[in-house]
This record gives sequence, structure tokens and C-alpha cells, in this order.
Amino acid sequence: MDFSDIINFSDYDQLIPLVLNSLWAGALLALIGGLVGVFVMHRELSFAVHGISELSFAGAAVFLLFSLDVVFGAVFGSLLAAAIIAFLGDKARDRNSIVAVLMPFGLGLGILALALYPGRAANKFGLLTGQIVAVDDPKLGAMVVIALVVLLTLAVIWRPLTFASLDQEVARARGVNDRLLGIVFMMLLGLAVAGAVQIVGALLVLALLVTPAAAALRLTSSQLWVPVLSVTFALVSMVGGTLLALGGTLPISPYVTTISFLIYLAARLVAKVRNGA
Repeated sequence: MDFSDIINFSDYDQLIPLVLNSLWAGALLALIGGLVGVFVMHRELSFAVHGISELSFAGAAVFLLFSLDVVFGAVFGSLLAAAIIAFLGDKARDRNSIVAVLMPFGLGLGILALALYPGRAANKFGLLTGQIVAVDDPKLGAMVVIALVVLLTLAVIWRPLTFASLDQEVARARGVNDRLLGIVFMMLLGLAVAGAVQIVGALLVLALLVTPAAAALRLTSSQLWVPVLSVTFALVSMVGGTLLALGGTLPISPYVTTISFLIYLAARLVAKVRNGA
């Protein structure tokens, strides 16, 4: 296989206008994903992210089958999964069991809906691995709404949520309603996952909602710099992956996940060198 079949930047300047919506949507997703990811790591919800993404995929696939709005389908599936996990999975062991049940159910339901869908194969594949030119104006508008809801809510609950995430027992003793905060955050996580599914696909959501925050936590424990680095890493992965995918024939997700993984490896290396010094 010729390398130019995978990466070819000969018409790059003409292709950039085709993905402006994807770049804006990716930047918004990186912002909310980087911030939400910090609490995903603090509250040990990495496994839950994958479970929510599977039901988000199922919702999007079912809505696609019935010619309904795919974005609303993804949001519906994500919020349903988030609500189930939030209300039934108060304890970590219960939560992991629920996620383990939701994942195969969501994936199986989504695959069934795609198998029955008579439309273009690209639509089916895109729900799993993302599509670089799939972000039209309505989807960008939906991404803006999702981002605003997530950011405004995080701004209101950031301090008590940080307190409860880092020291749950002390926070409860001081009157912080960790149960309510946990439910609200799960809803925000559901919205973030629904947005991510539209861009990077259901199978690789972790690359934006977990890996950047995990890399940031390898470098610092500062309550200021962890979210700043997490958002920066997510932004580099998302925008960089989109620009690389523009000159290639592969879906966007391999580029995004590779950049995200390399950043994580670099963060681990820096942390190891620093700690060994």
C-alpha cells in the first residue's frame, strides 16, 4: 500500500472549508470533554463512560433506522444510560455491574438497528468510528447547545463537585449533597458522551473523555492546572486529528486516538523522569 493512499495533502487548502463545522464542533467537544474528564478520573467513572457511549450509539442507531434525528437519539440514549447508572449504581460494585450489563445490550441493539437500516453504509460506520464531514449546521448547533448546558452547569457546581470528588466523606460531613451532585454530573457526562459520539464515534469516546485528563493527572495535582492541561490535550487531539484526517482516507477516530495516546505516553514519561530525578 502506498503511503499517499493514507495521507495526501495535495488539495489541503481546498478541503479545509469542508470541515470548518467539524473543527468548531471538535473544539467545543475538547473543551467540555477535557473538563468533564477531570471528574471522570476523580470519581473513577472511566468504565461508565464506555457504558454510556454504547447506549448512546444504540439510541442514535435506532433513531437513524426510523429516520429521526440522530443527535437526539444519541442524547436520549446517553441520558437514559446515565440516569440508570446514577440512580442504581450508588456503590462502585453496583455501578460496574450495571455498566457491564448496559454495554452488550446497547451495542447489540445498535448493531441490530444498523443491520436493519437500508441507507448508506457510511452512516452506519460513522456512528461507530466517526465521520469528518458529518457535522452539518444542525449538528453544530446541537453541539453548541450541549456545550453551553454542560459548561454553565459545571460553573455552578464546580467547587462542591470538586470537594465531593476528592474527599467524599468530609464533603458529606460538611453538608455537601454528594448524591445529588453525582446525579447531576452523570447527566452532564451523558451529554458530553452524546456529543462525542457524533464526532469520534461510539467506540472511541474514551480518547476524549478519559485519556486527556489521565495525562494531565500524571503531570500535576493542581486543581487549576489539571483542567487546563486536560482541555489543552483534548484540543490538540481533536483539532489535530481532524486536520490529519482531512488529508487522509481513514476515519477521523484513528488520528484522534493516536494523538491522544501519544500525549498520554509522553505525560507518563515526563512524570517518570521527574520523579526519578
